[in-house]
Amino acid sequence: MEAESVSVWPRMEPFLLGALQVSPPSKLSLHYLRKMATYVRTRDGCFPSLGWSMWRHIACGKLQLPEDIAWLYFETFDLLLGHTPEERLERAECLSQCSDKSELNQQRTKLSVDTLQFLLFLYIQQLNRVSLRTSLIGEEWPSHRTRSPSPSDREAKTSSQNKNWDDQAHLSFVQSHLAEILELLVEPGQLSQSGQALRDCQISLEAVRSLGLLLEGSVCQGRVVQPVHRLLTKGPLQTQAGYSSHSHSFPLHKLLSCLQQSLTLNPFGMTACLRSGKKLAWAQQVEGAMKRAKIARNTHMAPPGSRMVLMSQVFKQTLAKTSDKLTGTKIKIHRCSDAFIYLLSPLRSVSVDKCRDTTVVLGPVETSVHIHGCQNVRLVCAVRRIVIGASSSCTIHALTPTRPLLLPGNTDITLGPFHTFYPSLEDHMASVGLAVVPNVWDQPLLLGAEGLNPSPNASSSQDPSCYRLLPPAEFHMLVVPFNMEGDSCEVPGGLPPLYQAAVDEKQRRIQNWQKTVMEARLNKEQKKKFQELVELKFHQWLLETGHRLELDSLIPPTLTSLNDSNGTATGTAQPLDVGFFLPQLSY
Repeated sequence: MEAESVSVWPRMEPFLLGALQVSPPSKLSLHYLRKMATYVRTRDGCFPSLGWSMWRHIACGKLQLPEDIAWLYFETFDLLLGHTPEERLERAECLSQCSDKSELNQQRTKLSVDTLQFLLFLYIQQLNRVSLRTSLIGEEWPSHRTRSPSPSDREAKTSSQNKNWDDQAHLSFVQSHLAEILELLVEPGQLSQSGQALRDCQISLEAVRSLGLLLEGSVCQGRVVQPVHRLLTKGPLQTQAGYSSHSHSFPLHKLLSCLQQSLTLNPFGMTACLRSGKKLAWAQQVEGAMKRAKIARNTHMAPPGSRMVLMSQVFKQTLAKTSDKLTGTKIKIHRCSDAFIYLLSPLRSVSVDKCRDTTVVLGPVETSVHIHGCQNVRLVCAVRRIVIGASSSCTIHALTPTRPLLLPGNTDITLGPFHTFYPSLEDHMASVGLAVVPNVWDQPLLLGAEGLNPSPNASSSQDPSCYRLLPPAEFHMLVVPFNMEGDSCEVPGGLPPLYQAAVDEKQRRIQNWQKTVMEARLNKEQKKKFQELVELKFHQWLLETGHRLELDSLIPPTLTSLNDSNGTATGTAQPLDVGFFLPQLSY
């Protein structure tokens, strides 16, 4: 077997979920991370595991980062770890019992991370660093110049509106920075006075294990995905990388050369999905409206951690699905407009990019939902983290245990409480380890454009006026209009008191309106005339607000399963009685 038959590629999740989509602070540059790498190796309680208390000491005391930002990085890294749903729920229960900041910090001190992997995680924040030089010559944001002239690569680059989804950018980043990445794994005794690794230095096998955060691979014919350290310690790469079974280490220069020669594009990434992915069938679709839409998935061939669905250019259409093919997948919703999208399965992550005038209702999301470059999008989700950047006039109804992140470029963002349910929602939440408490949807963290350092006189360098909390008077419940199997019959955890009071008040007004009509004692002809007038006004309201399209698209020619045509039906589209909505005329 030849060495060329072994491939190594960048893992998608650290870049997709871990790299914050803002330029990192200068204190996370290689210079300071080298100092941190030496510091943690020579201090008690920092290696091989780094606890929250010591990281807070390093971040706030050494790197001069605000504590909120220090926790943000620590918490973001934790998103990438393979905690079981039971562990997540147990932690949520402990956090929900904290009554003040002191008790919260006590819970945080129980957490620790792998020190070397955390260093690598901090280093890849450079993925979204904006270079003035490359910006001017058009090779980096805000330009989206294609790196490859091939049509398929151009399509992939066009569909990837940020580097976090761009597997070609991941590969380029690792190829360009691999030497620096490996240097962070070298023990302090093998570094020069300037902190650089000496050419003849060794990297231990334990240190190389931490590379599993960023790299994985396979013997090409088998396609069994393995951590990179396993590929480097057996077979053809063992000799090429210079691994010594006696010292359990690698020569740095040989390891670097071996990895550089073996690096390739992720075979389960977005580029491969666009090239060879299968079309995903949807329950709610009208062929004429779907011709421009592009929907692809790699769930038929990707391992569990790399499954994805890409949706682009869905226009004036309702799409609805609950399916095992969606469970645990990464979803990208791109350039959709005037659409209504229901993805009612437990998901791994979701990105909503450059959409407008669109409603997205999601099943519980295990890691994060990221909204970028959107306009007039309404998103409803239970999610571990919600991130919003460069968007305007968007409304987010979230149930989330972490503070919503508002990145630079947002205007007129509205945050509201989670306000819907579907029958299997609570079972889905349990399957991804999401609890109803803590729920901090109304406590956003605003990140400034100048790195992540807030201004001296405020908790953030962003203008707080970029967002508002939804006034209770404007609050309405959302009904998921599909019949499905399950036991959930109310919003998980209930509504916040002010919003529940608003719903109760609206219900009283409906009852008063109905009572007034009843007491008017209209004769048969008057009732008929009155009904005609009410329906006329209602239809006018539907047209003026755009809800007519939403209702029409929910009534296909025949009732259709929400699942694939060859799967077990778990839900059907439900025709809506227009009269169900008529009480809204009294609001």
